[in-house]
Amino acid sequence: MRPLTSLTKTSAFSTSSSSYAPINVKNITVFGSGLMGAGIVQVAAQNAFNVTMVDLNTEALKKGQDIINSSLKRVAKKQFPDDAEKQKEYIDKTLAQIKTSTDSEAASKDADLIIEAIVENLKTKQQLFAMLDKVAPEHTLFCSNTSSLPIADIAKATKRSDRFGGLHFFNPVPQMKLVEVIRTESTSQDSFDSLVDVCNRMKKTPVSCKDTPGFIVNRLLVPYMMESLRIVERGEATPQDVDIAMKLGAGFPMGPFELADFVGLDTMKFIVDGWRKDGKIDANLVAPVKLLDDLVAQGHLGRKSGKGFYPYQGVGGKQ
Repeated sequence: MRPLTSLTKTSAFSTSSSSYAPINVKNITVFGSGLMGAGIVQVAAQNAFNVTMVDLNTEALKKGQDIINSSLKRVAKKQFPDDAEKQKEYIDKTLAQIKTSTDSEAASKDADLIIEAIVENLKTKQQLFAMLDKVAPEHTLFCSNTSSLPIADIAKATKRSDRFGGLHFFNPVPQMKLVEVIRTESTSQDSFDSLVDVCNRMKKTPVSCKDTPGFIVNRLLVPYMMESLRIVERGEATPQDVDIAMKLGAGFPMGPFELADFVGLDTMKFIVDGWRKDGKIDANLVAPVKLLDDLVAQGHLGRKSGKGFYPYQGVGGKQ
């Protein structure tokens, strides 16, 4: 699929009528200060957006700020390897674009775009957007960064389905160039165009996709990872052999088991369990795999827990 340029018209999607017009997004509010939320905040701030990062408490926000500070140091060092003064100037300029808040209403009152990157739970997301729908300005665009839940189901909690879409960033956000821009049957063309414009201004490569399970990347990636698990469960190869084979034979940067540990085995199980329950994907592609279920039950979730298919040097550490 070809990348979209700014304000590209995509007639392949249905368009709802709306009096809403494309806007020049300046102020972005991001709900969630974890890896994804903090990454989105950083990239937006790096590209001159005014950004407010919102979470439930100051402790969560502090962790998000630490993620951003650490990542910015790496970015600045890469951009200005021999100039400490320019590194500091770059970091300070980016951080000046970022505010933090635990007050959802106050953080939303001036937002042109609200991006949600909280827990992957439909009811929780709906509750958040139902509240935001009452306090955010009428022109404000709403977006979810969900990787597996239907955008239309989340949007049902609001009265602005024409101004609701998906912006699916990939982890780590500062390094990954792709953003899947998802529109439902109700998303207006003007809203979609505005989201594409935001991605381009963030120096990301947007691709358009309908509101289908897994969108593009995960729809292809998750069944591939599940079949990798079945190969190992059948005793046909080891995780190490499968990872080496896919890296050296298919040119993948990571093997499926390395990737599963990076994503989180609980996240992977959540996705396939949800798709299986939803029934919109061939059941054989998302059939349960005991190997995955057992590791999750044991608390071996990958890098974030210190052990998954591989052991790691501490939580979130290296192999």
